[in-house]
Amino acid sequence: MTVPPAMAVPLRLIPLPAIERATRLVFSHVMTRHPGLFGRLGEHAAKRYGFFPSDLPVGFLVEPAKNRISVHRKPDLPATDAAVTGGFVLLLGLLEGRLDGDAVFFSRDLTVTGDMEAMLALRNALDDCNIDLPSDIGSLAGPFAPLIRRAAAEIRSRVLPREAGQWN
Repeated sequence: MTVPPAMAVPLRLIPLPAIERATRLVFSHVMTRHPGLFGRLGEHAAKRYGFFPSDLPVGFLVEPAKNRISVHRKPDLPATDAAVTGGFVLLLGLLEGRLDGDAVFFSRDLTVTGDMEAMLALRNALDDCNIDLPSDIGSLAGPFAPLIRRAAAEIRSRVLPREAGQWN
């Protein structure tokens, strides 16, 4: 469930502002489609959450109180209150609630550091949102939406393990 190194190389070459622009576009769109996500964090909304894919040369910082995401190149990752490290596909599977977070954590495929209570609040908020990235990303594609949704759903079905279950 890792991104092949050859596919990660372009992220080393693409200027960081371009990566960040694309990331912010998707983030903004997902937040528009799931507006209550950060409201569910309660006191943890002011925390800084890091998502650090172990198989990509970049990491992501999400600041719910500012409704903001930023992209950072490794090894210059920002300070966080809570962070998750694991394969990119694994992190996306957790975002959508398609993987059992406890099983992934205890299998050591996922590392959580910092404020565990904040990370649990985020996990619960994500679990309630029913994020579907192929649908969310596809809706950005205008007349190509059905094609993009099908392609993204097919990719997801091929990269996530067949035994992947729900968190709850």
